[in-house]
Amino acid sequence: MSKRSLIIIGVLVALIGGGFLLRGKIAVALMERVLVKTLASDPIDALPDGLHVGLCGAGSPLPDADRAGPCVAVIAGKKLFVVDIGDGATRNLSLMNLGPARVDAAFLTHFHSDHIDGLGGLMLQHWGGSAQRPLTVYGPPGVDQVVFGFNTAYALDRGYRIAHHGPKVMPPEGSGGEARPFPIDAAHPDALIIDEPDLKVRAFLVDHNPVEPAVGYIFEYKGRKVVISGDTKPTASVQAAAKDADILIHEALSPELVMMMQKSAAKAGRPNLAAILHDIPGYHTSPEQAATIAQKAGVKMLLLDHIVPPLRLKALEGPFLGKARQIFHGRLVIGTDGDFFTLPANSTAIKKTRRL
Repeated sequence: MSKRSLIIIGVLVALIGGGFLLRGKIAVALMERVLVKTLASDPIDALPDGLHVGLCGAGSPLPDADRAGPCVAVIAGKKLFVVDIGDGATRNLSLMNLGPARVDAAFLTHFHSDHIDGLGGLMLQHWGGSAQRPLTVYGPPGVDQVVFGFNTAYALDRGYRIAHHGPKVMPPEGSGGEARPFPIDAAHPDALIIDEPDLKVRAFLVDHNPVEPAVGYIFEYKGRKVVISGDTKPTASVQAAAKDADILIHEALSPELVMMMQKSAAKAGRPNLAAILHDIPGYHTSPEQAATIAQKAGVKMLLLDHIVPPLRLKALEGPFLGKARQIFHGRLVIGTDGDFFTLPANSTAIKKTRRL
């Protein structure tokens, strides 16, 4: 080996060694650059005009490393909404660069704990962005009780944060949530919530008995349409609401896999868990049933969420779906946290990306 080659190798070793020793400082410098760039940008401004949906939580009460509690982020133009806010969903919003402070309103489908237990964190993060008004929370009758409960639970925290940061940073008038119940019942099974020239948001009754009322939501913006079923057994109202929708986001539970879990719990001496697992299929929808609804409604894409049970192995997706792909002839996706879909205005395109 020549003397020149030895010198070059020595210089490279020195550079690599120096870089290793300085890796902490380099990492800090990179972190600062990323933080400034991220915090200075508005991710929604960078999106094309249209309707966008992201799964900030595609799971259920059953622990799932890939899926937080139920949450769908909906972006219509420059407005950001969330439908349900389960455990871990607020954190996912931040990780997806859809800051909770940017949320214009939350919509609750019903008041099962797994659909609301992230609401306190969302209200806090919304306030921490210097909100001048409480987070608007829409829902069927009962939402006022839910929001009141969270406001009460966070009352001490509210006082601590105002005392610590001061009212300019944490404006007292911006804390908590403000309930906006809308009337909906068997006699009036749908409700128009937002009525703007380019944006319509409607609620419709679903069947999640004994949970009453429970609703799904329709979002329409500049020729695009997304429907969210919420928790429900197979219901004609979902099929009617989803007619010709671009995306139907429908809950999905595999009765066969849940039955296997129920039998395992019974054999393991867990009778209470076995009883719960026995009961839950009765007020949910299987992937095959969701596929039937989507096919009859003429939906372009079926996105399954509220996945039960957790699919810890990729190979379980086939048994979970059953014959759903044969039943529904459009695009079918088993939702995972971070899935993000862009529907440009006045178009038919649906583009899938990942934000986690």
